[in-house]
Amino acid sequence: MGPGPRPHVPGERGTAGTGERVDAEIYGGEGITVAVRRPTVAVRWEDTMRPRHALGWNVLAILGLLVPMLAAIAGGAGVSAQDATPIATPAPVVCPPDAAGAPEGGVVRVGGILPLSGTAATVGNDERAALQLAVDLVNQDRGEVPLPLAAGAGLTGLGGAQVELIFADSQGQAEVGQSEATRLIEDQQVAALFGAYNSAVTRTASAAAERAGIPFLNAESSSPDLTEQGYYWFFRTSPHDGTFSEGIYDYIESLNANQNAGIKTVSLLYEDTDFGVNSAEALTAQAQERGLTIAGEVRHATGASSLTAEVQALQQQGADVMIPSSYTTDAILTIQTARQLGYLPKTIVAQDAGYADPAFIQAVGGGAEGIATRSAFSPDIFEVKPVAGQVNELYRAVAGKDLYDVPARGFTGMLTLLDAINRACSTDPEAIHQALVETNLGEADTIMPWTGVTFDENQQNELGRGIIVQVQGGQYRTVFPQEFAVAEPIFPLAPWDQRP
Repeated sequence: MGPGPRPHVPGERGTAGTGERVDAEIYGGEGITVAVRRPTVAVRWEDTMRPRHALGWNVLAILGLLVPMLAAIAGGAGVSAQDATPIATPAPVVCPPDAAGAPEGGVVRVGGILPLSGTAATVGNDERAALQLAVDLVNQDRGEVPLPLAAGAGLTGLGGAQVELIFADSQGQAEVGQSEATRLIEDQQVAALFGAYNSAVTRTASAAAERAGIPFLNAESSSPDLTEQGYYWFFRTSPHDGTFSEGIYDYIESLNANQNAGIKTVSLLYEDTDFGVNSAEALTAQAQERGLTIAGEVRHATGASSLTAEVQALQQQGADVMIPSSYTTDAILTIQTARQLGYLPKTIVAQDAGYADPAFIQAVGGGAEGIATRSAFSPDIFEVKPVAGQVNELYRAVAGKDLYDVPARGFTGMLTLLDAINRACSTDPEAIHQALVETNLGEADTIMPWTGVTFDENQQNELGRGIIVQVQGGQYRTVFPQEFAVAEPIFPLAPWDQRP
């Protein structure tokens, strides 16, 4: 067995000196050994200090709005409602004299790896539309949308360069994702990679990027260890299953406290790739400290043709709550089979994935009512965050549906990556890496219910958080936490014979 991931050295990113480059070999998972390129970065910590909390940026944003308003009042100018509509202005980007600038041809290429076919194709294609929307906002002048890079056409830090998004279909398979990542790097000469939804695919695709020394941003894969491998080029904007599992158990505790739910036992159902296995590990690790007992675990093959035996095993366990971690086709089959066999726990709280896909509700119909899932986004956000509603209108025009969890996370991740490339003033990999390290997006800079995006020492966004949504009336409604809730949780689940 070879060496494991390189341990993080405290202060390393902020105190790099001018010594020789250090290379290390680490394992990329699934038998992949990666030679990690670690370029020397001459940066002092003092040079990279910046506010770490949304408060500082919110104050600046408020001042930015108040100053022109006060000036207008002082000058006797009237401000109509139309005039008061926020119009974004391009944030000034000061590029160093030696910045490489735009590539030849004035086009920046970014590779996007998604499951455009296979068991997660509906989610993959929905995210594809969201990623293309983010790129279109950057390429066009959309100053009416108050988000980074929307105002002004193109990447202003690269002379107005346009962004070209080149997609590759992973088919939801790890080996295909790896080969597609290599093709995008070598044949398409992309400046960065983005993807890849399935955690197993993200693992192999990011390993290919690590070998090549190309930045890789992930916005939707939730296996916790993806940011614990010591990778230099890998960044993640979304929370991971450790964070999401805490939210699931917080929700269960609230049901016990507020509805006297009496939930004491848990059954875990999970698919057999990185996502499911790591989700089960995170849920198991936290159960005991919450005073909950894992009644049993049931593992199933991804893309199963039958789940009868698995559902029967869940029936025998008789747990109060079932927490599934499965992609769309398996989520649909699970609930259809549960209804046929009469299996129904007190409640079901899913680990996102297929249970957060609108295609799940369409396929299962009344069987989906009352099923909850953790998420990072909900259409309810439109009510409290107007910019999310603006983006949703644009998304609906191209996708024919509302934004939901995965497309919203993808949209946010793509804007984060493009913001970094813009501030890098270059497509040089190391310049983009450093810009990603220095990312500091505030609460107003995303459509998510987050306080922003900044990366910790593992290059994991530390400002993301999850919510719990529940299917009510055929729609996902936010029921937890209280500050985002628009509906009361349904508990317990209605018997099968009382559903349409």
